[in-house]
Amino acid sequence: MIVTIFWFVLGLVALVVGAHMLVKGASQLAIMLGISPLVVGLTIVALGTSSPEIAVSIGGALSGKTAIAVGNVVGSNIFNVLFILGLSAIIAPLVVQIQLIRQEVPLMIGFTLLCIILALDGSLGLYDGLILVALLVVYSTFLIVQSRRQMAASVQGDMVTGEPTPEIDPTDGAGKPPHWSMSIVLVAVGLVLLVFGADWLVDSATSLAKTMGVSDVIIGLTIVAAGTSMPEVATSIVATLKGERDIAVGNVVGSNIFNILACLGIASLVAPDGLAIPRAILAFDFWVMLAVALICLPIFFSGRKIARWEGFLLLSYYVAYTVYLILTAQDHDALPLYSMSMLMFVLPLSVIALLTSVWSVQKSKDSSE
Repeated sequence: MIVTIFWFVLGLVALVVGAHMLVKGASQLAIMLGISPLVVGLTIVALGTSSPEIAVSIGGALSGKTAIAVGNVVGSNIFNVLFILGLSAIIAPLVVQIQLIRQEVPLMIGFTLLCIILALDGSLGLYDGLILVALLVVYSTFLIVQSRRQMAASVQGDMVTGEPTPEIDPTDGAGKPPHWSMSIVLVAVGLVLLVFGADWLVDSATSLAKTMGVSDVIIGLTIVAAGTSMPEVATSIVATLKGERDIAVGNVVGSNIFNILACLGIASLVAPDGLAIPRAILAFDFWVMLAVALICLPIFFSGRKIARWEGFLLLSYYVAYTVYLILTAQDHDALPLYSMSMLMFVLPLSVIALLTSVWSVQKSKDSSE
C-alpha cells in the first residue's frame, strides 16, 4: 500500500514538473520563432497544461484501462471549471474577456456536446478520434489566422498612434535570451517525465482502486483528474494573485477544449479496440461536464466577471459532486435522499440566483444608457 502511494505521488510530481518544463521550453521556442503571444497562450500553453491529461489518457488507452482514460478527461474538465475557477474567483473576482464569451466558451460547449454525441454508442472509435483530432487542427489553425489578423491590425494602429507594439521578452528572467538548444532540452525532458509519470500514475491509481474497493471510474474522475489538473491549478491561481485574471479564465477554458479534442481524440486513435465509455460516465458524468460548460455562459455574462459569491457557488458544486461520487461508490443508503435534495432544492435555487444576477446587470446597463 505504501509503495503504491509512493509511485502515485512520484507519478504526479513527474507529470507536474514535466508539464512545467514542456510549457516553458515550447513557449521559448515559439517566441524565438516569432509566433504571437496570443497563439502561444491559447495553443502551446493550453496544450502544455493539458499534457498530463493527454499522457494519462493515452497511457490508459494503450494499457486497456479505458475507464481511467475517459474518467480523467471528464473529471478534469469538471474540476477545472468548478474547483479552479471557483477557488480563483474566491481569491479575487475574475474579469472575463469578451472573446471568451463570444468564441471560446461556445466552442467549449459545442465540442463537449459533440463528444457526448459521438460516445452515445458506448465507445469512441477510430473515426470518432479522427473527427476530434481534425477539429483540434482546425481550431489551432483558426487561432493562428485570427491572431495574425489581430497583430496586423495592431501594427497598423501603432503606425497611426506612433506607439510601439508590445512584445514578450523571451529571456530566462536574467535579461539574457536562452539558447534554442536549452529550450529543446526542456521540451525533451518534459516529454520523458510526462510519459513515465503517466505510466506510474495510471498503474498506481489502478492498484489503489483495487485495494480500496473503489472502481477505476471513480479514481479517474477524482484523484487522477485532480492530480493531472495541477498545472491548471498553479497557472490560474498564480495568474489571479498577479492580477492577470483573464489568463486564469482563459487557461481553464482553453485546457478544457484541448482535453476533449486532444486527450480523447488521440486516445481514441491509439486504443487497440477503441475507447470504451463506462456506462456510469455515459449516464451521468458526461452530462455533468456539459452542464458545467453551460453554466459558464450565465456566470460570464453577469457583468463579464466571476464574482466571489459565484466562486463559492462553483466550489460548492464541486464538493457536492464529489460527495455524490463517494456515496455512489459506497452504494450508501443516503444516496437517493441526497440526489433528490440536489435536484429539488440546490440546483433550482442556483439557477434562480444566476438569472437574478444576469437580470440585475442588464437592468443597470439599461438604466445607464
